Amino acid sequence: MVASAVTVATLTAVAAVFTAGAAQAATLPTITATVGSTSIAVTGALQSGAVNIASTATGGKEPSVALFALKPGVSVVEFYAYLGENKASRDPNSTNKYGSIVFDAAAGKGKAAEAQTVLAPGQYVALNAEGEKSSAWPRASVVIAPSPSPASLPAPQATVKTVDFAFKGPKVLHVGELVRFENEGYLVHMDVAIGAKSAKAAAKIAKGLAAGQEKGLRKLASGAEANFAGPLSSGAFQQETITDKPGWYVQACFMPTQDGRPHTLLGMERVIKIVK
Repeated sequence: MVASAVTVATLTAVAAVFTAGAAQAATLPTITATVGSTSIAVTGALQSGAVNIASTATGGKEPSVALFALKPGVSVVEFYAYLGENKASRDPNSTNKYGSIVFDAAAGKGKAAEAQTVLAPGQYVALNAEGEKSSAWPRASVVIAPSPSPASLPAPQATVKTVDFAFKGPKVLHVGELVRFENEGYLVHMDVAIGAKSAKAAAKIAKGLAAGQEKGLRKLASGAEANFAGPLSSGAFQQETITDKPGWYVQACFMPTQDGRPHTLLGMERVIKIVK
């Protein structure tokens, strides 16, 4: 009876934390992004401070919404010219000359995917960085105005960090948990997870990625994917409520080094689990 009482009390406390986080998120100013294979539109609360970004896809294979903050003195025209050179996809770190990737999340198909971040006032470019040619990426100029009373992000229940070259933070994430994903490395990193059929399969996938031996790994995958954060510049972060299917996953960063090697060859892969 004592054990049951403790369990009920613990579950009640956890539920209260999740409910509080959801309530705080619901009060954040919301930016709506609609992205397709040839266009992207950003509307809503275009103001500084904490925001909730709801992204919806109308087309494309792997549509996403990225917000690129331009450095003071860098014009939209200048950045568009850089995209036209197709250097961004080959070496994402070359974007540092022009600004920072401060947000990057997969867009939902049929239903908006939501994530939170903090935006500073300034000039931004919204992108759907799908495909290997940045010259073809849909883009739109976006201005974030100063807010007289910027909102604050709700406190996350967990934080996962990317560094050069590893992941730090909990290896078990919970459905309904508000998790922050931060890039504390000097390089651009991404944070995705490949679903595995079992713990043993996940270990084999991680080992294969680390060795660069990807043949046969597909049959070990479950088909589930978790897109925690697309490529983010150093210091950028975003947070979201975990809604992915429970199971075993291999967390990975596939960003390329300057010589073309993916970061998985340098240690950026590990086994994690998502539970209810």
